[in-house]
Amino acid sequence: MQNLIDINTPFRLTNSVLLSNRIVKSALSEVLADKDGNPDTKHINLYKCWAEGGAALLITGNMMVDRYNTAEPNNIVLDEKSNLAVFKEWAETVRGNGTHLWAQLNHPGKQTPYYMVWEPVAPSAIALQGGLKAGFNKPRALEQDEISDIIRQFALSARLAKQTGFSGVQIHAAHGYLINQFLSPLHNRRQDQWGGSLENRRRFLVEIYYAIRNEVGSDFPIGVKLNSADFQRDGFNEEDFIAVAETLAYIGIDLIEISGGNYESQSMSGINVQTSTLKREAYFLEYARKIRGRVKVPLIVTGGFRSVSAMNQALQSGETDLIGLGRPFAVDPNVANKLLSRPEYKIEIRQLTTGIKYLDQLTLINITWYEHQLARMARKKSTKPNLSPWISIFKTMKNAGTYRVSKRRI
Repeated sequence: MQNLIDINTPFRLTNSVLLSNRIVKSALSEVLADKDGNPDTKHINLYKCWAEGGAALLITGNMMVDRYNTAEPNNIVLDEKSNLAVFKEWAETVRGNGTHLWAQLNHPGKQTPYYMVWEPVAPSAIALQGGLKAGFNKPRALEQDEISDIIRQFALSARLAKQTGFSGVQIHAAHGYLINQFLSPLHNRRQDQWGGSLENRRRFLVEIYYAIRNEVGSDFPIGVKLNSADFQRDGFNEEDFIAVAETLAYIGIDLIEISGGNYESQSMSGINVQTSTLKREAYFLEYARKIRGRVKVPLIVTGGFRSVSAMNQALQSGETDLIGLGRPFAVDPNVANKLLSRPEYKIEIRQLTTGIKYLDQLTLINITWYEHQLARMARKKSTKPNLSPWISIFKTMKNAGTYRVSKRRI
């Protein structure tokens, strides 16, 4: 009798990549870089914890391709000005544990706070809406040559990631960042070859993939993080998702991670998720089910998994190949080992709120609270699962103010 697949089962991702189990640490924005966007001992400490924590694959958070357009203070930047020796040390720390480390490459577009970039860029000059309006300035539309430059920046960062020892890259095309903005008819109102039809709106992502593939070669893994939907009226929807996933599979993508939402609709953080979805744990599993018969590319579903039984059921149904976990790794770096060794283990995660919805949304509390946990681990301290959301917001505001002052002095 053939053994059933479970989270302990190895997975052959490509001819050259064998993952030791089915657990992936999905991207978590670390915001721990030095003033020049380089990693340092804090990243090495943090990723050493995770490499020893049991996951087969670690995906970095928000590695920026353009140092003049970053999503948050202290984001990592990988470009021609980076200190490559430190990136090599970071990658070697993880590789020494037999764990794979992928660089998640990203450009924030208009999801850049005003204290970071006064005039951000986007496909079209359309401002963010809702409670975020106060923290993000209206962008200007990118020119044709700027679009081409950004595509080259993604390719350069991918080449440098390979050069410094990362075992793959992930293109961040989800969560409302620049590539997702191009994909969305709500945010992309262009009338040229980059907007209008879905074929045009996905062109930016497709060209980034081809540019990266040209730089890294055919054997180096390239993945993508893709929204199942933006969950906004007139935004990137399920039909678009299926069509883009099919296109990516056709042109050769190696791995698709399925997520959803953006800063305006924060489904990736478990906000506004239906009760029925929470009960079956995985927020986006139904979208994986819908494309499973259409694409042969390996899939990761990220968001909501909490029990070993639900993870194994998703794997055994064939709906996903890998289980993505994000926030659990921010609270417990050893969570994968616990899941792999204890079939009854269940993850407990708080839904954070101050009780003031506008403040929660403006400060992205269900993202920034976890960043503060990462900062503790990076300094070799234990996490604080009971940390007050109010203390986290105070830290966020203080860091933003410090960054504004330091930028004025430069």
